[in-house]
Amino acid sequence: MKVLTKLLLVGLLLAVVQKITYAQGESAVPFLMVAPDSRAGAMGESGAGLADNSAGIYWNPAGIAFLRGSEVSITHSNWLPQFHLDLFYDYLTYRQYIPEISGSVTSSITYMNYGEFVRTGPDSPTPIGTFRSFDAALTLGYATQLSEDWGLGVNFRVIYSRLSDQPTAEEQGRGVATSVSFDVGGMWRPGKLVLPFLDSDIGKKLSIGLNLSNMGPKMYYIDRAQADPIPTNFRLGFAYQVFSDKYNSLLYTVDFNKLLINKDTASASSQEFYQAMFTSWTNQPFKEELRTFQTSMGLEYWYGEPGDFAFALRTGFFYEDPSYGNRKFLTFGAGVRYDIYGFDFSYLTTSVFPGGENSPLSDTLRFTISIGWGGIVGDTRGLPRGI
Repeated sequence: MKVLTKLLLVGLLLAVVQKITYAQGESAVPFLMVAPDSRAGAMGESGAGLADNSAGIYWNPAGIAFLRGSEVSITHSNWLPQFHLDLFYDYLTYRQYIPEISGSVTSSITYMNYGEFVRTGPDSPTPIGTFRSFDAALTLGYATQLSEDWGLGVNFRVIYSRLSDQPTAEEQGRGVATSVSFDVGGMWRPGKLVLPFLDSDIGKKLSIGLNLSNMGPKMYYIDRAQADPIPTNFRLGFAYQVFSDKYNSLLYTVDFNKLLINKDTASASSQEFYQAMFTSWTNQPFKEELRTFQTSMGLEYWYGEPGDFAFALRTGFFYEDPSYGNRKFLTFGAGVRYDIYGFDFSYLTTSVFPGGENSPLSDTLRFTISIGWGGIVGDTRGLPRGI
C-alpha cells in the first residue's frame, strides 16, 4: 500500500512535535505533548505551577484540587497551516467538584486530525480509495486536597492512534495502535512562607507543582518488535503573584520539562517506562542531563474584578537547547472573563534565533472558550485569577 506525498509530509512534520535526536529518543503519539490550551500556551507553554482551570488535567491535575464548582472548555487550533493541509487539534475538558468525595472528577478528550489520504495499489499509482488518519485520547481523573496546602491529582488515559486502516502487502499490522497511560501530580500552595532573606510572607503568592505524565506501556502499529515508548514526561513548575490589588494582578510562571525516554539509537530498542523514569536521568553526565530540559516562562496581567468583567494580557518565552531540539520562540495572548464565561487566544512566533527550529504551531492562533460556574474564581485564596 502506498499513499501520496501528503502522508510522507505529515510523517516528517509530526517528528518536529518532539524533535529528539539524542539517546533519549523518539516516542510514539507525540500529540500527547502538545500544549493544549490558549492560556498557558500564551505564557510560554508553562502551567505546572499554575494549573488553576480545567486545562490543569494536562499541566498538573493536582492544581484542580484547589478549585470548586464546575467548568467546561474547548480549545481549537489549526496545525501547520503554512502547508495548507487540513490538519487541526481539538481539546475538550470538564471538571466537577463533588463534596461527598472531597475532590473533583475530571475528564478530557484530545483529538488530532491528520486529514484524508489517498490509497493506491502496490504496483500502480491509480487511487483505489481514501482513509482518514487521526490520534485521540480520553482522560479521566480525580483531584483532592490532602491538606490546606497540598493537592494531589491522578489521571488515567486511553490512547488510540489510527495512522492507516489496512495492512500493507508485507506487514502484519494495519497502522492502528492503542495503549493506556496515567499521570500523577502534586501541588504545594503554602498558606504561610517567610524566607530568611525576605521580610514578607510570600506563602499565599507562591505555588509549586510537579507532574509525571504519560506513564504507560509502549505502542506498536506493526508488531511488538517495532514498538515505541509513549512520551513519559517530568514537569516542575512555579507560579508567583508579583502583585495584586482589587483590580490589578501580575503573575509569573516558569516550568522545567524533561522527557523520560531512554532509547538506544543504534539498536532502536527502548526501555519500558518504569525503567526509563530512572535511567533517563543518569545515562549522561549531570551537566549534559541539565541541557535536556526545556525551559518555559510567562507573564499574565489581569485588570478587572474576578467574577464580573476582567481582561488579561499574556506573553512568554520557550527555550530548548540547540543540541536537544533547538526550539526557541515567543508567545503572546489575551483573555476576557465576563461572569461565568471566558475566551482566550494565543499566538506563537517562529524561532527568534537564526537557525532555530520552529514549532508546528508557529504563526498560528489557538482559541479557547470556557464556562465555569458554582465556584470561586481561581484559587480559593485568589492566587491565580482564572476561572
